Amino acid sequence: MTGDRPAYYALAPGGWRDYVTLLHPPYTLWHLSYVVVGGCLAAAVPWGRLWLTVLAFALAMGVGAHALDELHSRPLGTAIPSRTLVVLAVVSVAAACAIGVAVAVEVTLWLLVPVAVGAVLVPAYNLELAGGRLHTSLWFALSWGAFPVVTAYLACTGTVRAEALLAAGWATLLSLAQRRLSTPVRRARRGTTAVAGTVTLTDGSTEPLDRDTLLAPSEAALRLLAWSTVLVAAALAAMRL
Repeated sequence: MTGDRPAYYALAPGGWRDYVTLLHPPYTLWHLSYVVVGGCLAAAVPWGRLWLTVLAFALAMGVGAHALDELHSRPLGTAIPSRTLVVLAVVSVAAACAIGVAVAVEVTLWLLVPVAVGAVLVPAYNLELAGGRLHTSLWFALSWGAFPVVTAYLACTGTVRAEALLAAGWATLLSLAQRRLSTPVRRARRGTTAVAGTVTLTDGSTEPLDRDTLLAPSEAALRLLAWSTVLVAAALAAMRL
């Protein structure tokens, strides 16, 4: 059953495949798209700074945050050693912060604020520090949706304007939709051993109910949302090139 995997994009366990699964590829691309959208809202896109910002978020979110998440509760069930996960998290987040500081020195020291916030958010959210107070749907949407948009805009323009805040609102709502879909999916994949039953239709016919039946609609929606967001970012980047 496809529902036996910890995520629809998870590869067969073991070796290098664990590291690919750790990156949560479609979700990482989804949230990096917010960075591209934020940067492309600038009147003149400084491509070098934008790609540095994308790289910083790829390191901090794509590698660091996911490494800490796996270290905390092993949701993906990988065999990556805990020490390796710690090293991946520390090195990637430190490198992301270094990139942020370098860009801040070039553009505006105000950028040091989101650099510091990001350095705190990654461990606080993924290790569920402070009793998990930051590990909520709203904090997810703000941290993984709004934050990349605003930070990228600030890195590219040195300021924050209305268009960046409006785009941050879009990313927040879309991330909330992602969370609303992914939470029951994770529960079905990782927190249940079996689902059995039938669905009786109005015409009297019946259909089997199993875990794959429950997963299919939500995961199809997640796939579509992920790739549609990537396409929006790609369209904006192509328009601004």
